[in-house]
Amino acid sequence: MSGPGPMPRRLDDVRDLVAARLPGRRVGAVRLLGQGLDNVAYEVGGELIVRFSREADPVRRAALTEREARVLAAVAALSPLPVPVPAFAVPEQGCLAYPKLPGVPLADMPRRWRETHGAPIAEALGDLLAVLHADPVEPWAELVGVDDQPPAGWLREAAETYRAVAGQVPAVHRRAVEAFLDAAPPRDGHRRVFSHNDLGIEHVLVDPAGRAVTGVIDWSDAAVCDPAYDLGLVYRDLGPAALRAALGRRRDGAGEVAALAVRAVFYARCSVFEDLAYGLHTGRDAYTANSLTSLAWLFAA
Repeated sequence: MSGPGPMPRRLDDVRDLVAARLPGRRVGAVRLLGQGLDNVAYEVGGELIVRFSREADPVRRAALTEREARVLAAVAALSPLPVPVPAFAVPEQGCLAYPKLPGVPLADMPRRWRETHGAPIAEALGDLLAVLHADPVEPWAELVGVDDQPPAGWLREAAETYRAVAGQVPAVHRRAVEAFLDAAPPRDGHRRVFSHNDLGIEHVLVDPAGRAVTGVIDWSDAAVCDPAYDLGLVYRDLGPAALRAALGRRRDGAGEVAALAVRAVFYARCSVFEDLAYGLHTGRDAYTANSLTSLAWLFAA
């Protein structure tokens, strides 16, 4: 790597790293795949993803990289859907490499496509969540930790974010939004499970022709949490029919499913403002458009 720090300065640096870590492998063309708040990703030879953490603290960067490599290996042994399996990791550089999964992000598919195929995709995601949520939680708690803010904290943060983006929310939805923010949150006291903890449509890969889910990526936020949270993201991004489809794959009793549905709607409503703010702040129009579209079912007039 050229220069100080974990981040590569040139595409050749990425190529050299892959050649050193996978000797004998033909290293093809390298291209920048994307840059987010947490990571920068490169595609190598059309078949390998090499990702670098943006975390500035070297100790935390190494720990996060090691943790995610272990999480991916453990999830791959359990998941009914494909997930990235690490090819190598360089923790001190915040680097994680894995074979590229087929498909395209569901977030990149046209809205009408998602409306047409959202329910069967949600069934596949529901199957994944049912398996994850049924697994014994104690080993996962040791590996990934707990991320379970009380509902009152979610509502307070949603209100703060809404104030920052309220001018972009169509007037037709504002009364429903403000009534939600003024209402009491759901009761706390749910059971905790292991989950992806960020199952938005940007992390779901699909085959545009076959309409199948081809993979679930970015497990860096995986945690022991409320099982309703990821179901809420399915509802936020794909709508009411998708939530019903995902809940239909649960192995819980009717009372538990009903309680999950209530909390899923709550998390969906809270989280939409964060996505809207992110889209507006970064200029990522897809996030902004998707968030505004979802207000139609999250806060119907």
